Amino acid sequence: MTLYEQIQQEMKEAMKSRDSLKTNTLRSVIASVKNYLVSSEEARAREVNDELLIDLIAKEAKKREESIEAYKKAGRDDLVSSESKELEILSSYLPEELSADEIRTIALQTIDDLKANNPSDLGKVMRELMVRVKGRADGKLVNKIVRELLESR
Repeated sequence: MTLYEQIQQEMKEAMKSRDSLKTNTLRSVIASVKNYLVSSEEARAREVNDELLIDLIAKEAKKREESIEAYKKAGRDDLVSSESKELEILSSYLPEELSADEIRTIALQTIDDLKANNPSDLGKVMRELMVRVKGRADGKLVNKIVRELLESR
């Protein structure tokens, strides 16, 4: 069973159990997949594989994180709570996040592979590194770690 089929099945189960939060969250994932598939000719040619679905779920999770920050600033604890629950549901479908130490290890390997040795190589390192940690690390954290490593050389 693919991840997409699993999400569709779990959405049906959530509908049967009248779990509106999970139903709506999974419905938004399915809608984002459908929107992606109709967005361009290239996308229509692709099938919905787990890698594509994880990318789309990560984007949905990022939206929830941004909403949580905005709602906290506005003092809307009720909306923070619901967005946090949605984020928790989405996170259950994402691969486990890498720790800072794991990112640092991969970053050092990437820097050595590319023979990068100063902060001006940040873009080159980030392009390669983000491919290696795709979906498993936050870009801001990765950028911070790479910047620190390059500045210390």
